[in-house]
Amino acid sequence: MITHGVSRRRCLQGLGAAALVSSASLVVRAAEGVAAATSVSPTLPGNTPTAGLLRPGSLLVGLYNDMPPFHTAGQGIDVEIAQALAAELGLKPVLMPFAAGENMQDDLRNMVWKGHYLGYGPADVLLHVPVERALMDSAPQVSILGPYYREHLVAARNLEKLPTFDTLASIKGLPVAVAGQTLAGWLMIGADGGAYRDQLLTKWSDGTEAARALLQGDVAVAVGMSSEIEAVVRSDPRFAIAPLPVPRAPRDGWAIGVAVKSGSTELARSLQAGMNTLKADGRIAAIFARHAVSWRPV
Repeated sequence: MITHGVSRRRCLQGLGAAALVSSASLVVRAAEGVAAATSVSPTLPGNTPTAGLLRPGSLLVGLYNDMPPFHTAGQGIDVEIAQALAAELGLKPVLMPFAAGENMQDDLRNMVWKGHYLGYGPADVLLHVPVERALMDSAPQVSILGPYYREHLVAARNLEKLPTFDTLASIKGLPVAVAGQTLAGWLMIGADGGAYRDQLLTKWSDGTEAARALLQGDVAVAVGMSSEIEAVVRSDPRFAIAPLPVPRAPRDGWAIGVAVKSGSTELARSLQAGMNTLKADGRIAAIFARHAVSWRPV
């Protein structure tokens, strides 16, 4: 039986992912306007931006609330990336957690280029922004750059209950946990003409909750984003994780990066250079590893 949980941010990610182009050419286009940043060495004098900061000496970083494993109660992957990025730029990190708006345009307006009408924001930089051509074209007030992770949709299964998983038909008759109002949920509900609707449990707010249901033995399969699923069950040998075999799922996943206000060229260049260094020296990979998530470079 299908039940529905609400996770507005996960829904937004799903909407963005469905339109993402994940080729390398997109990543290059993601940094339009700051393309030269990829060749700027963070060790060169002047890497610390002196223009474009809202608070001199500090980097104000917008973080989504309630987005495990990236941010929950002041902890998570994006928290550590924010701290590492600020340190690389020689700045003090100031975290600005916020609740997601109704759509990505709301988030960019509230946290990047204008600020919320209730008085919080904007930040210098917003993390966890889809590197999406359509989003870039629709938001000329911001620059999207610094891709630092590639997300995928996956299915985790109990090996005792489902030893093999060649096609989606393998799950027929088994209870499956998936957050209903997400891309994963929509794809599962409509997969194979709705063949699996009656076995889906969709009350979960995100993929980590679905994965915990699998961990506790309540279901045989959990579906969600790779970061969510891995953070819960990756280290447990009772389970296996594989790409979600649904034709409409983004085959190569989608890239996640950062956004700054358009025209903040010096800040954008410094952030891109800092992110390049964090990826090159292994610090980004180490952050993901600490949270039991496989880092997938872009």
